[in-house]
Amino acid sequence: MATLEIQPDERLLTGTGDNEDAAVLRFPAGKALVQTVDFLTPVVNDPFRFGRIAAANALSDVYAMGGEPWSVMNIVCFPIKTLDRDILAQALRGGYEAIMEAGAVLAGGHSVEDDEFKYGLSVSGVIDPGHRATNRGLRAGDDLLLTKPIGTGVLSTAIKGRWENSEKMEDEVFRWAGRLNRFGGEAIQKFKLLGATDVTGFGLGGHVLEMAQASHVRVELWPNAVPLLPQVEALAGIGMLPAGSFANRSYCASQVGVHRAVDSVLADLVFDAQTSGGLVLSVPAEKREAVQEFLISHGDLAAHVGHVLPADAPVDAVLNLKNR
Repeated sequence: MATLEIQPDERLLTGTGDNEDAAVLRFPAGKALVQTVDFLTPVVNDPFRFGRIAAANALSDVYAMGGEPWSVMNIVCFPIKTLDRDILAQALRGGYEAIMEAGAVLAGGHSVEDDEFKYGLSVSGVIDPGHRATNRGLRAGDDLLLTKPIGTGVLSTAIKGRWENSEKMEDEVFRWAGRLNRFGGEAIQKFKLLGATDVTGFGLGGHVLEMAQASHVRVELWPNAVPLLPQVEALAGIGMLPAGSFANRSYCASQVGVHRAVDSVLADLVFDAQTSGGLVLSVPAEKREAVQEFLISHGDLAAHVGHVLPADAPVDAVLNLKNR
């Protein structure tokens, strides 16, 4: 069975090999604590890739506030009687790779036997107590930038169904869902951005709607400007949408206005349930080009997908879908 070699870290005051029930870590002076937890069932077939995607997904919540991951703990549910232990070892290796890339320390974890494999992280991060990005940070006049393409829900459904070219689909899901949102988090701090969220299970539209409601503004989102993963539009056109995506759109329907010129498939994809999606950054117009240049220089996307409107804007709903 493959083994996971944990690198020593001076932040960790207790040893991972000493069977302690809790971890003790040093914490940097002048910082605040940001915490999150998330875990997933497999969205790809390769266990190493799944592990990295699940870890990136959990780390993303810290980046979305402009924080820096500091320490993490593994969360594992595993059917030990029916799956080979090496599958778990490979997933943990994938997660550890993402943890090391994030600069965090693995401080322990917890596992239980379950009928279905699940993996994720509990993440503690550090953040400047005087500055953070939140759902409440949208300001009228801001532009919305998206740092990854959408469509992982569609492709994961096709992968599970072993659709034609599913191997290439898995490559694309891993390429983006396995990518950390690290540079989006750095952009929040560098440019002092106030509004941000990561795009996960509620879909791009659902999460942007949450931001608009929390900020007491309205948002115009442009589906034809949203970047999509390869094959996603064609697959969605023949109904290859997960149930969660339909549920997202149905739940948000009363708050969403859709212009008649918007393609119905693109409108559906706005609500596609994502795994480890990108960040949505709310950027003052005068900073947009500089933020885009920063993100693109580090390999992220910086798609201009929408605009924030005042609360009294003469539009149909809180979230309005129209062509750019």
